[in-house]
Amino acid sequence: MEQEKPKIGIIGFGRMGQMIARQAETKNFEISCVFDLKNVGMKIGNFIGNKNETAVSNIADLDKILKQTKPDVVIDFSNADACVENLKIVAKNKINAVIGTTGFSEGQKDELKELIKENNIGAVISPNMSIGVNIFWKLIEDAGNLLTDYDAEIIESHHITKKDKPSGTALKIKEILEKIYEKEIPSHSVRIGGIVGEHTVMFGNTGEIIEIKHTAISRDTFAMGALSAAQFIKGKKGIFSMKDVIGL
Repeated sequence: MEQEKPKIGIIGFGRMGQMIARQAETKNFEISCVFDLKNVGMKIGNFIGNKNETAVSNIADLDKILKQTKPDVVIDFSNADACVENLKIVAKNKINAVIGTTGFSEGQKDELKELIKENNIGAVISPNMSIGVNIFWKLIEDAGNLLTDYDAEIIESHHITKKDKPSGTALKIKEILEKIYEKEIPSHSVRIGGIVGEHTVMFGNTGEIIEIKHTAISRDTFAMGALSAAQFIKGKKGIFSMKDVIGL
C-alpha cells in the first residue's frame, strides 16, 4: 500500500523552491506553507503557473506559520547559516526535515545532527538530492576501491551564481575517495554561464584514463529527489541520507 503523501513546507522560494513546488503539484503533494525573504504575501501560483493560493510567508514568521499550518515535512534549500537557525524552529515544532542546503562547516553539520537527535525528529540530509548523483557516488566508491594504484582528481562545473566552491557534491566525492586513498584528492571548480551541475572524476596512470561523469540537465532532478526524501522521512525518527531513500 502506497504511503500517504506528506504535507510539505518549503523554505527558500528561489529557482529551486519553485521547482519543488511545481513538481509537488504534479505529484499531488499538499503544500501547506512556503517561506522566503522576497515576494512575501504573493501567491505561489504566480510563480509556478497555476492557481495555488498558498502565500509566501516571511521567514521571520517561521515559528508562527508552522504552528498554524502543521506540515509533516519541511524542505530547506536556503543557505548554511539560515538553515541551522531554521532547523532550531522546525525541530522545536517536532516537524521532520529534508535538508538540501550545502556549504555547511563541520561545526554546523554537528549542530544540525544534535538538533535532530535532541528533538527526536527525522531528517534526510544530503548535499545532492539527485538519485543519479547518489548512484554516481556509489560508482566512484567502487571504482576507487578497484583503482587504488591510480591517481584521482575531481572537476566540477556550475552556474556563475553558485556561491560555495567546491560544491557539496564535490566535497562528498572527496570524502569518499580520501577515505580510500588516505591522502588529499585535488578538486577543481568552474563557475561559468548557466551550468546546472556537472561532476567528473578522473582516474589515471601512465597508460590510461578512466572518467566517471554526471551531468544535471535540469533542476527537476533535485526537486524530484527532494520530494522522494520527503515521502521517505514522513513519520520516521533519526538521520538519513539519500542512500537510505533509494535503498543503496
